[in-house]
Amino acid sequence: MNWDDLRIVAAVRDAGSYAGAGARLRIDETTVGRRLARIETALGVRLFEAVDGGRRPTPACEMVLAHVEAMASHAADIARVGAAQEGVTGRFRLAATPAVAERILAPRMASLLTAHSGLRLQLLTASSNVSFSRWQADFAIRLRKPEKGDFTITRLGSVRLYLIEPASGPVSFVCAYPDELDGIPEQQILKQRKLFDAARCMTDDVRLMSEVLRGGHAAAVLPEHACRDLLADRTLRVTQLPRRRDIWLLVQTHLKRDPAARVVIDWLRGCFAEFQAGD
Repeated sequence: MNWDDLRIVAAVRDAGSYAGAGARLRIDETTVGRRLARIETALGVRLFEAVDGGRRPTPACEMVLAHVEAMASHAADIARVGAAQEGVTGRFRLAATPAVAERILAPRMASLLTAHSGLRLQLLTASSNVSFSRWQADFAIRLRKPEKGDFTITRLGSVRLYLIEPASGPVSFVCAYPDELDGIPEQQILKQRKLFDAARCMTDDVRLMSEVLRGGHAAAVLPEHACRDLLADRTLRVTQLPRRRDIWLLVQTHLKRDPAARVVIDWLRGCFAEFQAGD
């Protein structure tokens, strides 16, 4: 079984079809199918099933892919050996929401990268979570604990939550979160306080909410890192809420013993040290 064939498995998973995988790898669809059949014969398992015109990985395929991704990571580590520099060397992908990346990570980025010239860090900023099972990131900061997954998870601390309203005059409307975020504490608080019925601005971007609140007509519940510049605004009434929201660090399991990864993990713990106070 050769490495190129195994890469085809990952390409079909990502593209969802033989044709899409062939386009990505610049080979024809027939070749993709033939080489997948060769792997299935060698392993004695079926890798994909046809669903709604696409190809969906079987449970056996997911097991194969976990090993393929680990092999790819190890190959990248081997490639870095020849370019070893003084100190730690590594290239990592870190996923976080835009607000966390902008308000917490970015101001502290220089201290990490100037101290370790061999490190390269790619920040992946999106409100939706990256897929760890598909190895889209090496580390992730999340404000909601995943229920399961093949990764290491540790609690970094917790953030305060604030209800922000106009200091005078009525609340014209409420900024709330989309339906898929109904389970987060911020949305639950809005519903418990009977504010959700007035929700007319829906977004998962807390930075946008913060800007809307400056207008002095809206109310919202925000985590502290997203509203610090509003806390002293006298046109707003700010109420610290008793409930907090935990911060979680997800790490790909194979990185636990990687020296460069440990440097990044220690840096991340430092970035969130202030949120451990009072825990």
